[in-house]
Amino acid sequence: MESLIAILREQRCSLVVSNHGTVTTYNKPGVRDLEHLLDHKPEVLRGATIADKVIGKAAAAMVIVGGVKEVYAEVMSKHAIPFLDEAGIPYRYGTLVDAIVEEGGRCQLEKISAPATTPEETVALLRTHFAEMQAKRNCPERINRD
Repeated sequence: MESLIAILREQRCSLVVSNHGTVTTYNKPGVRDLEHLLDHKPEVLRGATIADKVIGKAAAAMVIVGGVKEVYAEVMSKHAIPFLDEAGIPYRYGTLVDAIVEEGGRCQLEKISAPATTPEETVALLRTHFAEMQAKRNCPERINRD
């Protein structure tokens, strides 16, 4: 784990994954890399050890559903801990916070995942949110010609 934490800090990436003797780094914001791995390369997460910049409830749920075996976060939300504890996943963090916040207030994903009581329910809520966001990006704006 120490080498993953060093890579996370030195390379200033958002996620470092060690699995099957391979270490990979990722740089997308938020949980986008976890989402991509969960949906397209689940074998990279299953049994992996990860170091992440930020783990909130949403990321914790994705880590659990993905089958990660150990987690480090530079910043971890108190909302992530019950999920990780219940799943029996060892974790460490640099800083523990009450909630993940971004400019303007509480993190959007923290809000979306708030009503969920299980990691699977959380991931389902996130998938719905991501699908809605993708649909909005792919939908051309209508021009009102009145």
